[in-house]
Amino acid sequence: MTVIEWAEPEDAGEILTVQRAAYVTEAQLYGDPFIAPLVESAEQVRKAVETATVLVAREGGRIVGAVRGRMSDATCLVGRLVVAPDAQGRGIGGALLAALHEEVAAALAFDLFTGHLSEGNLRLYRRHGYRETRRERMSDHLTLVHMRRDLQP
Repeated sequence: MTVIEWAEPEDAGEILTVQRAAYVTEAQLYGDPFIAPLVESAEQVRKAVETATVLVAREGGRIVGAVRGRMSDATCLVGRLVVAPDAQGRGIGGALLAALHEEVAAALAFDLFTGHLSEGNLRLYRRHGYRETRRERMSDHLTLVHMRRDLQP
């Protein structure tokens, strides 16, 4: 059974391990082994846990996924939605996203971005009410797709 709960600072190392495992396929997809989630340190993850909304998905004692949310005015900036490779395809990412939406109830909107080739991510976000707002070309191989989920009136 998967349980979603707030991360604790001592979870930082395990979150980073899941994050690195999850982002390897993204790095391969875009031909860039130095994407931010792969070079982030455990101390940076710990700081995020201490200063932002960071949720983890646990199965037994193991962290199998995580997501971050940070408020900017009335918008929650969503980042680092990750699921361990061996746990992908079971709805954990969607459950983490839905839980973040509930936890950050003060947000009027949720913003995130993903790479243009990340079709699974784009499908997940669309299923959860996100719509594309713009594209930002970062390099010959990467265009970021910015997406927003506005709260329903």
